[in-house]
Amino acid sequence: MEAELVSRAGIPFQSIPAAGVHGVGGRALPGNLVRLGRGVLTARSILKGFRPDVMFFTGGYVAAPMAIAGRRVPLVLYVPDIEPGLALKFLARFADRITLTAPASRKYFARPERLVVTGYPLRADLSTWPREKAIRHFGLSPDLPVVLITGGSKGARSINMVVLNHLEDLVEAAQVVHISGSLDWPVVEKAARELPDSLRSRYHVMPYSHDMGVAFSAADLVVSRAGASTLGEYPFFGLPAVLVPYPYAWHYQKVNADHLADQNAAVILHDELLEGKLAVVVKDLLGNKTKLAAMQAAMKSLYKPGAAEAIAGQLEVLAGEQPI
Repeated sequence: MEAELVSRAGIPFQSIPAAGVHGVGGRALPGNLVRLGRGVLTARSILKGFRPDVMFFTGGYVAAPMAIAGRRVPLVLYVPDIEPGLALKFLARFADRITLTAPASRKYFARPERLVVTGYPLRADLSTWPREKAIRHFGLSPDLPVVLITGGSKGARSINMVVLNHLEDLVEAAQVVHISGSLDWPVVEKAARELPDSLRSRYHVMPYSHDMGVAFSAADLVVSRAGASTLGEYPFFGLPAVLVPYPYAWHYQKVNADHLADQNAAVILHDELLEGKLAVVVKDLLGNKTKLAAMQAAMKSLYKPGAAEAIAGQLEVLAGEQPI
């Protein structure tokens, strides 16, 4: 995926052999170790020709060979989630600077002098619309609350299915913008067609949005997973959230969700409780304007502007301090 995205942007790309070793056993482990060894040799060759002044990593086991090969090159890490993954914990031992989304991540790292809280870097194309304009874009009424339900580009099946199971209840309480993802789109589209005429105008469904900023701008409340982007995008828009941590990457998403809930900016609803509680929780929040406004203010207070520039600044500082 990275090769396609980077090449499309017109940036030269070179791949490095790598493989995971955590939780890998049996016959796969020796082969993965060999691939990592080959990756270190490839990384050394790349470094010899490219001669970087500084390296920047955001995690993933593919970074390990380059970190080992380039251990004399200044290195900056960015930690998007509150708790770093295993690869980032490994890479931290090589890092000269570790940039963090939030202060809550400090406790996971030694040597506090290396740590810099930058905030979460947002995409430059994440547009903000005046709420009135975003409402008109979706053909919504300005007099009714708007709930955004999203699960990412592929979707979140458990969230989608519970929404469909309680669809009439939800759209009676609010206008719903549902970005279903591609996998469940046929069944979600069918459910939209089968809504009673009186409710159909309140349910706006699509498989994917190329401009999530419009949806965020229109919403009063969002229901979603709790990936790292929730730590940056929701504070930027001041968007209160019902967060459903992904059960198969549960720990990291739960830590993210706990962080936002501890700040009174979000409510956590675990996957196994969705069926019985999603509609109830959404309706309770929409019916309590004082609480929703407090959550909005709390979420907005977590936004830290200029994150991308702050991270780039750390790269420039290290490149200047310790040139190759």
